[in-house]
Amino acid sequence: MRVHEETLAHVRALVARLQAVPNGFYVSRLAGIHPEDIRTEEDFLSLPFTDKNDLRSAYPLGLAAVPPREIVRVHASSGTTGAPVVIPYTKKDIADWADMMARSLAIAGVGPDDRLQIATGFGMWTAGSGFQTGIERLGAMAIPAGPGNTERQLRFLIDMEATVLCATASYALQLGEEAQKRGLLDQLRLKKAIIGAEHWTQKTGEQIANLLGVEIYDMYGLTEIYGPGTGVSCAEHDGMHMLDEMLLYEVIDPHTLRPVPDGETGELVITTLFKEGAPLLRYRTHDLTRVVPGECPCGLRYPRLERILGRTDDMVKYHGVNIFPGQIDELLRGVEGANGEYQLHLRHENQRDSALLRLESISDPGDISARFRSLIGVSIDVEVVPLGSLPRSEKKPRRIFDFRGR
Repeated sequence: MRVHEETLAHVRALVARLQAVPNGFYVSRLAGIHPEDIRTEEDFLSLPFTDKNDLRSAYPLGLAAVPPREIVRVHASSGTTGAPVVIPYTKKDIADWADMMARSLAIAGVGPDDRLQIATGFGMWTAGSGFQTGIERLGAMAIPAGPGNTERQLRFLIDMEATVLCATASYALQLGEEAQKRGLLDQLRLKKAIIGAEHWTQKTGEQIANLLGVEIYDMYGLTEIYGPGTGVSCAEHDGMHMLDEMLLYEVIDPHTLRPVPDGETGELVITTLFKEGAPLLRYRTHDLTRVVPGECPCGLRYPRLERILGRTDDMVKYHGVNIFPGQIDELLRGVEGANGEYQLHLRHENQRDSALLRLESISDPGDISARFRSLIGVSIDVEVVPLGSLPRSEKKPRRIFDFRGR
């Protein structure tokens, strides 16, 4: 992705604003940098990155770039380790976020006549609030069911005649499986499912689509950068359109930290151009993706990113080989009978490492171990379990479990 002059002007203004915050988070990081000198893409690429550990060190409100009286809301990341990352929002931030979410919903074909059931978390998590404010801005009906309580979810889906389900992939799959068990599928009026908050496999998406009879749309967002709604797939389903009026996107090599060519996989880095409460400069998301080259047949000018393939920090090393969730997804895509749900367990016992892939399948999928060795380069053990055996969650599911204590 190219950094154009208009965007560079916004970056110069952002750097000047961050440097002007008394005792601000970025003051020392940007010491010696003169905004007027940021004239080229290379100048921009010389600016420092920001990482989640940096944000944790700013707990609770060290990220705030405005006086406390201008903060109208805070959200926090859903991470399970270390101090939470608290993100403050101004009134303008909330309005901008609602606008982005409404535009994303419209790109996914949602209109004022739709009824959207929100089966994601509310509270400190951004997903529920982001969906609700965006749906209301669009003028559609929001059904804020919240996470869990499958009995209530199914009742509302049927009684409220919801046309769109907003959920994580694993929870959407759980709802579909439960509706099938109860013989309720023919009572649903769902047309679309908007999936976000986690990495999910193509197989899982196909399973959800087949169970619920819906078209799947992938939505991107993270708490540090507003929340959900900063990108979404369109009816062409060839990448997510990223709303680049408000945000600057980079895809970098996580080792060299340099941009990768369009079409190559790398780590997504985001700069917020207009955020007031907690602006972020070159934030490393650790999400792995690639720029989809060319223009989308839908006609939208927004740049496109591939559906998130995994995270750099999800990678594990086994017998000297780096293993990413996206590689396992690719393997399972061609396995007959498998639904894409899996767990990889790594252990160290009797002076040796071992790996066990537990996968859901309706039948014995054959020699998965040989396929794994051919695709990824190492041998593993495989355990096939019945459909529905692995845990489902309304939050982000864990796929790789490393019990080696390293």
